Amino acid sequence: QVQLVESGEGLVQPGGSLRLSCAASGFTFSSYAMSWYRQAPGKERELVATISSGGGTTNYRDSVKGRFTISADNAKTTMYLQMNSLKPEDTAVYYCNAWRSRTDYWGQGTQVTVSS
Repeated sequence: QVQLVESGEGLVQPGGSLRLSCAASGFTFSSYAMSWYRQAPGKERELVATISSGGGTTNYRDSVKGRFTISADNAKTTMYLQMNSLKPEDTAVYYCNAWRSRTDYWGQGTQVTVSS
């Protein structure tokens, strides 16, 4: 069956770094656009970053540009989110998403807390 399993959760101080991973299985990873979303307490889920199915195109929300980097390893069927210069407002549950046509898969989420 389809699985998206996030890892890398943690508590980090402002200015610190963290890398999230999303291990995928059960579908053709290289054929799907992959994204990271996040949801902070009391807020709507928001799109953080997307990488195209071929890996040639990436997009970021403005607030993370220059700080976050999304990447994917098709051989390992794993997506990553390198997060640098973290801010308290980056605190949220981060979700992995795979999308193609009308098919949408989600991971269970992983907690990122940025606090001193």
